[in-house]
Amino acid sequence: MPDPFDLAAGWLQGHVLIPILYQFGWMEWEDMSYGWALFAMYGAAQVAITFAVCLPLERWRPVERWPDSKGVLIDVFYTVLSRVGVLPVFTFILFYNVQATVNGWLADHGWIPPMLELVFPFLLGRPVLTFFIYAVILDAADYWRHRLSHRFHWWWSLHSLHHAQRRMTFWSDDRNHVLDDLISALWSGAIALLIGVPPMQFPLLVLVLRFVESLSHANARLSFGKVGERLLVSPRFHRTHHGMLAAGKRSCNYGAVLPWWDMLFRTADFSREYVTTGDPSGDEALHSGTYWQQQWAGVKRLARVVTSSPRALRSSGPAR
Repeated sequence: MPDPFDLAAGWLQGHVLIPILYQFGWMEWEDMSYGWALFAMYGAAQVAITFAVCLPLERWRPVERWPDSKGVLIDVFYTVLSRVGVLPVFTFILFYNVQATVNGWLADHGWIPPMLELVFPFLLGRPVLTFFIYAVILDAADYWRHRLSHRFHWWWSLHSLHHAQRRMTFWSDDRNHVLDDLISALWSGAIALLIGVPPMQFPLLVLVLRFVESLSHANARLSFGKVGERLLVSPRFHRTHHGMLAAGKRSCNYGAVLPWWDMLFRTADFSREYVTTGDPSGDEALHSGTYWQQQWAGVKRLARVVTSSPRALRSSGPAR
């Protein structure tokens, strides 16, 4: 029986991508276009699964009820743009080419390309276990990226767009400034290269991790219990991170998928209930503006921070 993802990717490549590539003289990308189309289909399927799982949870036990969907639809746009468009481009095409270039250079100079299996030989022939360890390492790296984005003034000016949403839902996970997304992509891509994640596995790893991240942003009164909350980030645990915190109070619960890193580095807070979300320190456009207004507001906030204090590029940010 034909794989429906293969069929959909083949149709997208043949009817949409190749005509575009031919029109602009980019046919050297023809071979790569199928990979992008395939992972775009995976991304679309992940969005559909996330919708099917998270929407009933939000309808069943919502933390907040709103009279309309104003402010949420923009997050839907962010999600579709990221997971069906931008994400496949970076996680497959760019990562594949960078990994091929780096590994080729290393081989030419007599070096063995990095592989997790070379450090831990027992992983050879155990692809499922290796995939899980890749996910754990990437999640640990993302904890530190996220924590640092709260610690530096200039970085927070970009990341605050993600925190500006006062109507947080499962769509809000991809609500990020494009520059913040770029830093995140480079960060995770570099870690993936260092541990030798295969190019066909990297997009799947990102999609699996992003599903849990979407769930953690859900507007749902959902906790995994005393034990479960310490195994996987829940909507209650992550909502605490998005809460409007009092002045001088540091943020907590930076973990995206696993709360282990918060527990290990003492940034976990399991005590709070379902707090109000949002960042009152930023421009209103960061919350209620259009996509372009939000992106521009982030750039302006970054410019204000840098021009008012050049040391912001290397100094710790406000307690958040």
